[in-house]
This record gives sequence, structure tokens and C-alpha cells, in this order.
Amino acid sequence: MGGFTWAQEIPTPENYTLLDTVTGDLDNDGVNELVAAYDTGPEDPINGVSRELIIYKSDNNDWKVWKKSAQALYGSLEGGMMGDPYAYMEINHGILSIYHEGGSSWKWNHTDQYRFQCGDFYLIKYISFSGKPCEYFESAEFNLLSGRLTYSKEYEDCESMDPESGETLSEVFFEKDIQISMENRREKEIKLVSPTHGYEIYVATKP
Repeated sequence: MGGFTWAQEIPTPENYTLLDTVTGDLDNDGVNELVAAYDTGPEDPINGVSRELIIYKSDNNDWKVWKKSAQALYGSLEGGMMGDPYAYMEINHGILSIYHEGGSSWKWNHTDQYRFQCGDFYLIKYISFSGKPCEYFESAEFNLLSGRLTYSKEYEDCESMDPESGETLSEVFFEKDIQISMENRREKEIKLVSPTHGYEIYVATKP
């Protein structure tokens, strides 16, 4: 995690603690925005702490709040046995990517990619990977712009001496007209089911 050199310049909300920052041009106006991830208060040992993402615009050398979301970041204890699920953020070609990971022996990671369009930030791609050694690994990549979802599931048999004994199943299908804003990222559960094999892909789960 980085970006703490900005701490004195950011108008951090009261009782918030800066977790991470990243800068980049998100609306193609030639001026970098500042994206800040915050803990919204002290961490509770049982429930952890919720987080908020705030995007600032530069205004006469000051950072002014532009957009915010209380649903774009997982809470501090939503990573399971691995602890804090937050990994990092980055901005490439105007796309904001947020990475989370967690689990125990069963591990997972999720990537959200947002683009500013139609006056707000919308999820344009969701990527997930999860699995456990000697059982199976599954991955999904959902392009919300085209509606194309690619899913694969690879079974791993650790008792077999044949390195190619694991079966891999994959499926590509389309789910169009799904729109998820950054502000309402986890407002409701969104489960997609593949038409051929009946795979269940959770694009959104409520906190």
C-alpha cells in the first residue's frame, strides 16, 4: 500500500484513517484525480471496520470530493482467515482497478474495474479466482460492456500420478444489460448461472 505522502493534503473525514491512495486521470480531462481508501473508524476486534472510497478532484490546488462509495471496498475482516482482504488499487488508461483477496486453505481474489461514463463510475469488468489445492480452481471474467462471461473450472487430483488427470471444464455465455455503479456495488446480490453446466457466478454479494 502506498500514497501516504498525500495525507496532509487530503481533507480526510472526521474519525477516518487513510488506508491507501492512487492518482490518475479518470475522466480524460488531462488532470489527475486522487482516489483514497479509508477506514471509517476504529477497528472492532469482532466486526472489523467498514471502508469508504472517495475520489477527489483538484480545485485551485485543493482536493474536493467528487465521488464516493461505501460499497466499493470490503470490510477489514472480510478476508477470512487471511485477514484484511484489501490488496491494492491502480489506474491504467482511465480505468480504476481495485483488488481484494482472502480465504484460508480455500483462497480467492476479486478484481473490480471501473470507468467513468454517463456521469458516474460503473463496473465494466469483474474478475474472480478461487480454489483449493487437490480439489478445484475456478475463474470467471465478466465484461459488463459486452455481456461476455468466461468461466473455467479445473479439478485437481493430488492422489493421481498422472499430471494430466485433472479435468477442466469451461463455458462462455452472455448476460447483457447488467449495470452496476461504484456507489451501489453491493447493494443487491447478483448471481449468474451458466446455461450449459449450471455454474453459479456471484458478481455481487451483499456485505
